[in-house]
Amino acid sequence: MALTLAEASKLSNDILVQGVIETVVKESPVLQRMPFIEITGNGLTYNQEQSLPGIDFYDVGEEWGESTPTFEQYTAALKIMGGDADVDSFLKATRSNIQDLEVAVIELKAKALKHKFEEAFVYGDSSTDTKQFDGLRKLLDTATPGGQVISMGETGATLTLDKMDELIDAIKGGKPDMLVMSRRSRRKINALVRNSGGMIETDRDLWGNFIQLWNGIPIGINDWLKDTHELTGGGETSSTGGDCSTIYALQFGEDGLCGLTSPGFVQVESVGALESKDATRTRVKWYCAMALFSRLKAAALIGVQD
Repeated sequence: MALTLAEASKLSNDILVQGVIETVVKESPVLQRMPFIEITGNGLTYNQEQSLPGIDFYDVGEEWGESTPTFEQYTAALKIMGGDADVDSFLKATRSNIQDLEVAVIELKAKALKHKFEEAFVYGDSSTDTKQFDGLRKLLDTATPGGQVISMGETGATLTLDKMDELIDAIKGGKPDMLVMSRRSRRKINALVRNSGGMIETDRDLWGNFIQLWNGIPIGINDWLKDTHELTGGGETSSTGGDCSTIYALQFGEDGLCGLTSPGFVQVESVGALESKDATRTRVKWYCAMALFSRLKAAALIGVQD
């Protein structure tokens, strides 16, 4: 059964783990909504749905034709992500009366963990760095326009509301659960809506923060998503050197985009006192990856210019 990180934190009896997960989730729209499947072993091999089977009408006594969906097999390997947080024993003893220094340091490490996941969520590529899991650009192959990758043009173009509708319509089997974009892209959508005489909808997330919605779909901001992508021939060739960005439409779940994690989700270990210096060390780690079980549940609008 897939669980979100927020739900998983409630199952842990470790208060420190609960606090770390809450810090990771609180400011990340994606991690608030994307469920994770706990897997044993170091990876998961799965069949990605490429197309649906066909259905026909038949006359009485007519021979029925056989039609099956098409799949492509993928393997997602869990990757090790984390870091150590050292707290000087002298500072901990002399300054914790004002603020628990150890808690503050671990909280910052948890935020860094969130930042690293959100960066890999888009740009992770195991073919260039075997330590990373594959992110959205690799899973959708944004270098090749067509199908679930919608291009604004040969070298990009200014965003239009018609293209936003086309992006949403690329998701089959229901509306997207989230639109992931940069802040610049969100500003452009706001301007387009205002110019058309409309008003962007708003709602609150799980933590009471205001979020914007487009066509009833939550807009999730990823601060690592760049506005410097370069397009050649309608496909993304580089994440730097250009003036384009990408907007992703995603449907989460065990039949769509889902996270993978080892049992226990985020782990917090007390390494203890260090031999080389007067400090204690806490290790925050997460064995995680992503899987796209159906290509029809994710789409990218590339070449979005301001």
